[in-house]
Amino acid sequence: MTPVPLRVGIVILDQFTLTAFAGFLDVLRLGADYGGQSRQIHIKWTVMSMDGKDRRSSAGTLMTELQPLLDPKQFDYIAICGGNSYIERNPSTPLIDWLQAAWEKKINLLGICTGTFALAQAQLLGAQPVCVHWNVLDEFIRRYPDVHARVDSLFIDTGKIITCAGSTAAIDLALHILKRHFGREKAQQVLRHMMLHNIRPARLPQAHFIASLEHVQDERVHKAVAYIEQRIDDKLRAQDIAQYVGMSVRQLERLFKSELATSPTRFFRELRLEYGKWWLTNTSDSITQIAMNCGFADTPHFSREFKRYFAQSPNQVRQEHQLNNSQTSPLHVP
Repeated sequence: MTPVPLRVGIVILDQFTLTAFAGFLDVLRLGADYGGQSRQIHIKWTVMSMDGKDRRSSAGTLMTELQPLLDPKQFDYIAICGGNSYIERNPSTPLIDWLQAAWEKKINLLGICTGTFALAQAQLLGAQPVCVHWNVLDEFIRRYPDVHARVDSLFIDTGKIITCAGSTAAIDLALHILKRHFGREKAQQVLRHMMLHNIRPARLPQAHFIASLEHVQDERVHKAVAYIEQRIDDKLRAQDIAQYVGMSVRQLERLFKSELATSPTRFFRELRLEYGKWWLTNTSDSITQIAMNCGFADTPHFSREFKRYFAQSPNQVRQEHQLNNSQTSPLHVP
């Protein structure tokens, strides 16, 4: 007997992120049929916008032939794909009403990329943990301080709501749904077609390197830190940061000293060391390659700074992480 197809509704918001939307949809497409023929046999999907009109992605491309919001009961899952439109603070009342109706009908809801902002606007998240991209964490917390937002995962499944960081994590979320409904073999089939090597676990940390500024009120500090975080791979100078914020280097240094008890250059260096620690514990890259990735001139310089900051050498941190992992059982994602 042919199984009942899994039904997925995808709502794309203004300036939606192409990678997240396309990655999520392509997993469904490849899982719906065999041989990549794209027939909607095992999975059926409908792409919608709030009014059925075209929507432009954050990359400027136009998505056409969209459906208006259909009856939520037609779907097993509804995915909200967001993007740059999260900066708009005025929520869409029709979309909020529709999401609340879907929730009342016990439809599984997915927040993809900044689609989680829409779920928060609809007051569906409560105090449960949700996953957001590290780049929008501060803004999410400012708007929804009662929601437990996290960046230590690619996605978080709390049962009827699944939220993900966006970008390529949307692929991992879609694979998770395939495993849940069709088994690991179906997910492996999709992996082969997408030329991916493995299914990443939900609890894999995002490569995020952000500072806790919840007690800092000065917006100039927030602006400077955001600039540094976005350019962690560049060779930043204090002059560059000061120019971006609109003050002199001396003023910037006084500001960082009073608010963060450090200097801009030291703050930048420590952020890069946090970056290096993430590479050490989440990849098998050589320490030499990691030092280069983090902008250090050579391995000895990286190792000295790393040990001074973490009180352990890069090798010690990697060995300790590997030992801890070998002593714990694999994570189970419900």
